[in-house]
Amino acid sequence: MPISPFAIVVLAILVLAILVIFMGVKSVPQGREWTVERFGRYTRTLRPGLNLIVPFVDQIGAKLSMMETVLEVPQQEIITKDNAMVTVDGVIFYQVLDAAKAAYEVGNLETAIINLTMTNIRTVMGSMDLDELLSNRDQINARLMKVVDDATEPWGVKVTRIEIRDITPPRDLVDSMARQMKAERDRRATILEAEGTRQAQILRAEGLKQAAILEAEGRREAAFRDAEARERSAEAEAKATTAVSEAIASGSVQAINYFVATKYVDALKAVAAAPNQKVLFMPLEASSVIGAIGGISEIAREAFGRDGGAPPAVPPRRPPADPAAPAPEGGPWGPKA
Repeated sequence: MPISPFAIVVLAILVLAILVIFMGVKSVPQGREWTVERFGRYTRTLRPGLNLIVPFVDQIGAKLSMMETVLEVPQQEIITKDNAMVTVDGVIFYQVLDAAKAAYEVGNLETAIINLTMTNIRTVMGSMDLDELLSNRDQINARLMKVVDDATEPWGVKVTRIEIRDITPPRDLVDSMARQMKAERDRRATILEAEGTRQAQILRAEGLKQAAILEAEGRREAAFRDAEARERSAEAEAKATTAVSEAIASGSVQAINYFVATKYVDALKAVAAAPNQKVLFMPLEASSVIGAIGGISEIAREAFGRDGGAPPAVPPRRPPADPAAPAPEGGPWGPKA
């Protein structure tokens, strides 16, 4: 059945309406922003979500990511302040804050950021010595981020971080640095060892000093106590001598003979009871022993005589020994036991 002209017009209008709706409705993904241009001029920015534009009049300009983006900085050779050549690379993190500025203030944003970072790396690191370059990486990162962030601010871009990833000196320079580090560590080890030896000697001398002081104090205390002991012993002996003298003065001399005879007999008993003596030579006369025993009996008679009322007997006196008389049997040492 042939299609009527009216049906063709309606179908054309329907297709055109669908095309207009498709061109006028835009869905922007999350984390992205699109710019809208009207006859080639920027008018507004489309946010994430469903947006409407005027078909055939407005068109999408630039589609930009608003998320933080990472760019790798290529390797480049840098000559330091002390004329050492090193190879450096790194990474840069940035985020677009203003889509319109990032789209229309600079052409090819990523290339511009990379070239700007490489140029400032040469400027910042070239003004430093090699040792400072290797030990102050955080300072280098902070200086680079400040310079690049200030330069990219008109582009609507925020540089969040710049990291120097690798600094590679030449091989011969690495070997020289290794030898220098080894020499420095050997020097520190020698200094520490000498300091330890010095401290040990000081502590040892202090210990010997304290020991000598304590030993001297101990000897002084011991001498003081020995002197005190001798003094007390002398006082006790003096008191004992005084007591014995007073006892003799108030009593009889025969009491002294009694004690002397008792000690004498006990000493003879101890000598005779020794297990390693077979023959005993007494270094005293037998008459001395008999005289001691006689003294004991005389004390007894005196005591009994006083109790019975009789006068005490006078002990007989021994005649003095004749020097010309022959020695008693057994020699001058007395009879054999």
